Amino acid sequence: MDRSSISSDEGVEGGAPPAYVHAVSPQQFGQAAEAGPTTAIGMKWSALHDAASIVARIAAVETPVTSDRVRHFPARIRDTGGWRRHLAEQGIDDLTAILEPGLAALLAVHARGADPQPAALALWQEFVFARNAVLDLAPPAETAPLRST
Repeated sequence: MDRSSISSDEGVEGGAPPAYVHAVSPQQFGQAAEAGPTTAIGMKWSALHDAASIVARIAAVETPVTSDRVRHFPARIRDTGGWRRHLAEQGIDDLTAILEPGLAALLAVHARGADPQPAALALWQEFVFARNAVLDLAPPAETAPLRST
């Protein structure tokens, strides 16, 4: 993010909101799971990535294009089921529990006039590391078992 584009009155009452407040437009909301967040896990996964993209924007990190591995994770882990799905759901809940207050803290830091970028970068890196661990719970696409319904 180009911090020179943020004026000193942004984020305060009456001032323009910071650029990263609008990092996810209504049209983009939910695009992290383009395959369709038709399940609770899909909706949580999508919302998690929407919040993470705001953290990345604050950290001045360019987010990569969403990979098929990330995009199709909810469906793959749903089809895998069992202990892997249970751990994935727990991991998503844990990531949400970290990201939600972290994002609120970053916005509070910015509202006080401090630079949230270093903390945002640390939160972004932690998110990517933990998210990749959750992604590893799904077996590769070619070996994922199909569950009958």
